[in-house]
Amino acid sequence: MFKKCAICGKGPQSGKSVVRKGLLKKKGGTGSKIVRWTKRKFLPNLQKIRAVIDGKIRPAYVCAKCLKKGDIKKA
Repeated sequence: MFKKCAICGKGPQSGKSVVRKGLLKKKGGTGSKIVRWTKRKFLPNLQKIRAVIDGKIRPAYVCAKCLKKGDIKKA
């Protein structure tokens, strides 16, 4: 499956999945600490639709944000 939006070009972004340990200070603890992190990917919410592109009906992967904005005409 494609991982980029056909309209805006939004693609995957990298980030971290953080694991914290300890009770928060406002709950009576000594504070929350980060004990480890692992790399992860944030993928865009892509939907496969049939769209009118250059006057022709073609299947395309479009992110949900572009669909809500109405940037593309559905076929």
